[in-house]
Amino acid sequence: MIVWFYGQPGAGKTTLANTLKNYIDAVHIDGDDIRNLFDNKDYSKEGRIKNLTLANNIVRFLDSKGFNVIASFVSPYQEIRDQLSDLNIKYFYVQTSEIRGKENYFVESLEIGENDPILDTTNKTPTEVINEILPLYWTVAALA
Repeated sequence: MIVWFYGQPGAGKTTLANTLKNYIDAVHIDGDDIRNLFDNKDYSKEGRIKNLTLANNIVRFLDSKGFNVIASFVSPYQEIRDQLSDLNIKYFYVQTSEIRGKENYFVESLEIGENDPILDTTNKTPTEVINEILPLYWTVAALA
């Protein structure tokens, strides 16, 4: 299973991913970690696509080896997310109305999937947000 949190920088994607790891045995990959590991500091559309294509390849590899994966990336382009449409993947768009200091990295044309649940982290703890989605998508047996 793959769970992918996406949204603007500072929305709470990484925090939700780390919280979800308390419930699901999974490998977490994060956009900032991939950028640091491969030294990609290009936040243009081309740089973002390069980073996301690499992430998609890593997710696909981990999934093929039987790992559960939790991904947290800005991931603004539907076309790039669609590259994994053949996998068992759940996308969640994460948003907040709070100012969190990463607004300079926002993407103007972030594309929200029409069927992707929207998770609002404004004035909520990460556990509260995760508890909103757990009963909707996973049974207790699936978490064991």
